Amino acid sequence: MSETITIIPYSDKYQDDFRRLNEEWITKYFKMEEMDRMSLHHPKEYILDKGGYIAVALMGDIAVGVCALIPSNREDYEFELAKMGVSPLTQGKGIGKLLGQHMIQKAKALGAKKLYLESNRILTPALSLYQKLGFVEMVGATSPYERSDIQMELLLN
Repeated sequence: MSETITIIPYSDKYQDDFRRLNEEWITKYFKMEEMDRMSLHHPKEYILDKGGYIAVALMGDIAVGVCALIPSNREDYEFELAKMGVSPLTQGKGIGKLLGQHMIQKAKALGAKKLYLESNRILTPALSLYQKLGFVEMVGATSPYERSDIQMELLLN
């Protein structure tokens, strides 16, 4: 990869990128849901102010990927790994993997013992990435998202 990827903590300067990078994949495969709109249009209130974290992947000074750790209401899980989006122009360059590894380290630093995520089986590159990061399918879990048909967890030791 010729261009260096830097992963930095989110700041308000990246709010439009956070929304755009997620809306791109959501609207390509699914439809926007109310929970998407709330977190993507108000990441400070819905994620950061509740103790969550958002990372931004930069190629040069351009935001090409984002991901969030959202404090979890699910029992036994401190955070949900969510809102991972990588620009279609830069997919296949390992940016999702770098973001995922960064988020796992951040969750550990925040004292998390277990992470979970929600996805959909049609997103095979995403599921493959999550498996490479160590996530395994949770059986019998439910989701507030219409599009979610698979939940995965990662034990952080």
